[in-house]
Amino acid sequence: MSDDRPAWARRIAAEQAVRDWSQRDAVRALRAHAPTELPTDDSMIRQWKRWESGSLPSEFYRPIIAALFGTVTHALFPAPSRRDGNSEILAASGMETLEIVSRLNRSDVDNATLDALRITTDRLCSEYPFMPSEQLLIEGRRWLRRVVELHSKSLTLAQHREVLALSGWLALLVGCVEYDSGDRHAAESTLRTALALATESDHAEIAGWAHEMRAWFALTTGDYRGVITAAQAGTETATHHSVAVQLAAQEAKAWARLGDRRQVEVALDRGRRLLEGLPHPENLDNHFVVDPAKFDFYAMDCYRLVGEDRLARALADEVLRTGTDFDGTERSPMRNAEARVTLGVTAAREGDRGLAPLTARSPASPPGTTLLPPPRPQLRRSRG
Repeated sequence: MSDDRPAWARRIAAEQAVRDWSQRDAVRALRAHAPTELPTDDSMIRQWKRWESGSLPSEFYRPIIAALFGTVTHALFPAPSRRDGNSEILAASGMETLEIVSRLNRSDVDNATLDALRITTDRLCSEYPFMPSEQLLIEGRRWLRRVVELHSKSLTLAQHREVLALSGWLALLVGCVEYDSGDRHAAESTLRTALALATESDHAEIAGWAHEMRAWFALTTGDYRGVITAAQAGTETATHHSVAVQLAAQEAKAWARLGDRRQVEVALDRGRRLLEGLPHPENLDNHFVVDPAKFDFYAMDCYRLVGEDRLARALADEVLRTGTDFDGTERSPMRNAEARVTLGVTAAREGDRGLAPLTARSPASPPGTTLLPPPRPQLRRSRG
């Protein structure tokens, strides 16, 4: 029999079942996350039943329910769909690409041209999950050269800082794709350039993402202490920016691989609290925007590695649901692949011998960890 309830309602029921909670248990646990006193248990149980059946909770209750299950509001409840970057460039500036390029050749640069460049940069960063690496690398480097050449033009102080920032975002993008393509030397050099641009423009968010890239490089090479160092440096630089969520996730993943469950929880909770307080992003496709729905993916990875199999499995089911369209097309193939690995690992640890090779460990591995390698450099980071 089909379940016609909204996905969030099915998840509430699944999360409750994973924890072996009755409805009364769930309501009592909910109180611990509420900022104010809630109605009586009987009243809240009736409310809980309505939520489980598909009645959307009010805006007051949504973040409380999300916190109860260790996630964030926009990961649990519906979010806006993808934007059309090309249409926005034309709508915002009235310019096609050729006109933008021709304007860049002038001796001075007007604000309309900078607006068009800003949207173009956003569009390129949004192509990360979709455009072939070779093509994106060519496009990214081409636009980076064009923007850098603006430094020779007549610019106001504000325009100069804007050009530095745009150069920084494009350098971050190019560095990511270089690393994906296996050119670590070039990626490291580009990363240093991005960090220098962030320093010169006093742009904390770009600096934070540069540190996040450094953490990612360390994670994929097994340097887990290096991940923690880079993540903490980035957090100190960009404490109140959304990149701090991603930095907390990288730190949590490193602690999970080191087998420190307590530090995993501390890092995840720090990221969750920050993400819950941020507005929902306008463009989830932009590689340097934190997708709230990805927080469940971070937690899934960590819980699998520290041996919390039931939580990891429940989150893997959710990752697969949100990463797959109604027709079976995969929106997030790398996240989905990791979710399937998680399902395989947890099944093997429950005794499915057919999946046992996935759970082999070396004598030096912390209990609950596996020998599953991190994503290889030639693959896109698991945003795609």
